[in-house]
Amino acid sequence: MSSGYFAACSGLMSRTESLETIANNLANVSTAGFRASHNVFSSVLATTGDSALSVLNQDANDYGVLSGTQLDASQGALVPTGNALDFAMEGPGYFTVQAASGTVYTRGGNFRVSPQRQLITAAGDPVLGDNGPITIAGEPVSISSDGTITANGAISGHLALVEFAPNVAIQSAGGTYYSAPAGAAATAQSSKVRQGMLESSNVNPVTSVVELITAQREVESMRRVLSMFSTEIDKTASQDLPHVNS
Repeated sequence: MSSGYFAACSGLMSRTESLETIANNLANVSTAGFRASHNVFSSVLATTGDSALSVLNQDANDYGVLSGTQLDASQGALVPTGNALDFAMEGPGYFTVQAASGTVYTRGGNFRVSPQRQLITAAGDPVLGDNGPITIAGEPVSISSDGTITANGAISGHLALVEFAPNVAIQSAGGTYYSAPAGAAATAQSSKVRQGMLESSNVNPVTSVVELITAQREVESMRRVLSMFSTEIDKTASQDLPHVNS
């Protein structure tokens, strides 16, 4: 009975954690450059030393856990905005940003110019070029598909556009910022920048709502199972404890 109790408990914990991921996706349906995260589940088989478990015991001791999340790298739709400082990334690339926590990457190209004339993100962090932060000295601002920025007819800098190999584990760093292992970023080769456009979130709201409902039902099922085990444990204790000293 304890195996079933622990299995239900681990199931409840993993489904509860998955609800947070799904809810975060839905909360960012309208966030430019946001990339959805998908839950990755795995199973942990509890064993006793070197003893082999029967098929029944394996089933009873196979606990489902949430092993992490995986970033959805699919392209979001490119939406025209008409704003000269809105840049969309077409392809697998990312813009490079200098945040307080270090170098991070983003697909959210809703940039602006700071009072110090630096190109910054919506969060106020400098957008990096090949030689550091980019200074925008004048208007109008234009950008070529390779990331070269021109202001008032003069080149202001070249955006540091990067790409990652398919096997690189990119993690969310909050909002539309993402982090990657040191040395994993490579100069973009197949990505292009589109001016006056933003990439919409790649979250599918319909799919996410279905996932949310399914996860909620699974959570309720695990709660009912735990309640049944708790009732049975209480019943066993009330019947057996009076006979312990007899």
